Amino acid sequence: MRILVTGGAGYIGTHALVEVLAAGHEAWVVDNLGNSRPAALDRVRQLSNRDFGFTRADLRDTEAVRAVVARFRPEAVIHFAGLKAVGESVADPLGYFDNNVAGSLSLLRALAESDCRRFVFSSSATVYGDPDYLPLDEAHPTRVSSPYGRTKLQAEEILRDLAGSDPAWSIAVLRYFNPVGAHPSGRIGEDPAGFPNNLMPFITQVAVGRRPALNVFGTDYDTPDGTGVRDYIHVTDLARAHLAAVDWTAGEEAGRGWEAFNLGTGRGTSVLELARAFGEAAGREIPLVLAPRRPGDVATCYADPGKALRELGWRAELGIAEMCASSWHWQSSNPEGYPGEEGGERTAASG
Repeated sequence: MRILVTGGAGYIGTHALVEVLAAGHEAWVVDNLGNSRPAALDRVRQLSNRDFGFTRADLRDTEAVRAVVARFRPEAVIHFAGLKAVGESVADPLGYFDNNVAGSLSLLRALAESDCRRFVFSSSATVYGDPDYLPLDEAHPTRVSSPYGRTKLQAEEILRDLAGSDPAWSIAVLRYFNPVGAHPSGRIGEDPAGFPNNLMPFITQVAVGRRPALNVFGTDYDTPDGTGVRDYIHVTDLARAHLAAVDWTAGEEAGRGWEAFNLGTGRGTSVLELARAFGEAAGREIPLVLAPRRPGDVATCYADPGKALRELGWRAELGIAEMCASSWHWQSSNPEGYPGEEGGERTAASG
């Protein structure tokens, strides 16, 4: 199958690309390199011993995307590309809506002129907001508390309406919980531009001495140790879920419509538990600084991934120990991240 991967030079995108190529599919990446580096794609080629097409373009450039679609003639699309920092979205909501929503619309316009109607969308569990109940299943009401979350929910709703307008579409919306970890080779991993917005890259950068200590935001939550509890999923498991979702969109039934799937382990791990587990994997203690809660954070959030098992035939297989060990392997082998300069400005990030 010919699969177009947007944001394929990013953290999750590169890991998914490895799986796509390993399964024997052809791939073409569109990425503006705004929050990623060309070296990441070079390493995917080395790991997979396969080549793939690449176009450096912003999805908002509809003509550029049309040209790729006309040349590659994709049979399915995995759409990662987008900005993804909650705090940054609060400071720059217009930039987030322009990049995430307008970029998605531009991509869909280009696809509407082709025969490609199989689409896998990178969404987020942030669309659920503060949980009414746990574990979170796909029937939980959606509500958002940040512009980032709203861009994800708006894109989901656009895709739902699109599927309703044309029965040929098969659209899998994948709601991630908390991706962490790296490829077992240590060759590709999470390399955020500037200040890390997620917990694991902050921990890894502390471990290699790039930062003095881990800030723990909130120690008075109603959780076993007072710190926030999240459902962490290994990025390799997450990548494999995208391949399962592509297979679902290409199932026997023509036009499966729109479906959302939670991608998580179904288990929660606290901030302190994750820091301790990483310290064990790295053989060093992670210094901590206890800080007040951040606005918008919830105490506990973890998935009910049962629907993904039933309908995609997918389940998470790797645990916290593997997540921490692979993250340490990546960061200790690449203490400054990927070599070379970032590909572009921070405000047009990759997936």
